[in-house]
Amino acid sequence: MPFATPEPAVPSVLHAVARQRAQRLAASSKPYVARGAGLVRCSGCRLPATHCICGLRPVVPSNAGFCLLLGDIEALKPTNTGWLIADVVPDTWAFGWSRTEVDPALLALLADPQWRPHVVFPTEYAAPSRAVTTPVVDDGRRPLFVLLDGTWSEARKMFRKSPWLDSAPVLGLQPAHASRYQLRRSAQEHHFCTAEVAALCLDLAGDAVAADALDAWFGLFSERYLSARGHQPLSVDSEAEQRVRALGHITRPAQRSADAP
Repeated sequence: MPFATPEPAVPSVLHAVARQRAQRLAASSKPYVARGAGLVRCSGCRLPATHCICGLRPVVPSNAGFCLLLGDIEALKPTNTGWLIADVVPDTWAFGWSRTEVDPALLALLADPQWRPHVVFPTEYAAPSRAVTTPVVDDGRRPLFVLLDGTWSEARKMFRKSPWLDSAPVLGLQPAHASRYQLRRSAQEHHFCTAEVAALCLDLAGDAVAADALDAWFGLFSERYLSARGHQPLSVDSEAEQRVRALGHITRPAQRSADAP
């Protein structure tokens, strides 16, 4: 028997990417008009209300954390998948990137002794002394993966012009499968979207449960997004939904309510 579609749910506490979106909207001099702007979207998952997945969201304890550096309008895009990382992994922070200014909270996070920052980026752009293929483990610090979330040109600019990241190792990924991302066109077909990169990082860090949960959440979001875009009938018992429902045993930890580390 098909499952009932969960009612749209408004999160009681905005996560890091949602806060960035709110701040970016407040700073805009004119409205940001995305494709499908006329749709009534759920504020929790950004999907049309008819395709809401909030009631299925897994939140998974993880030893690793994420620091997202967002391109100028990245948080405003309904296709942004950094949002999905913040949905699933409690220790996720997000900051708007600027060449001339650095948020003091970002510098405090990078200097926090409990974390070992890693910049996730192709190692051919880094000095050989910084390049690693597995997370660096030292002094019991937890891995903090810094993801440059934007277009490829924005990400390259962030990497080149963020001197406060220069002391962190650069983690290069070697995925064994192709990207499943279909929500936007990429100039580089071999590039993975931010949520896929995060799932690969979690797997490398030994957080297999969190990696699987994020990958499943990304799969369901993508399926529902494409279904709504194509005006297709809603499938509430698809393989992607069943995979997320199978995560229902995961306990939802308390949500982070502060911006500071």
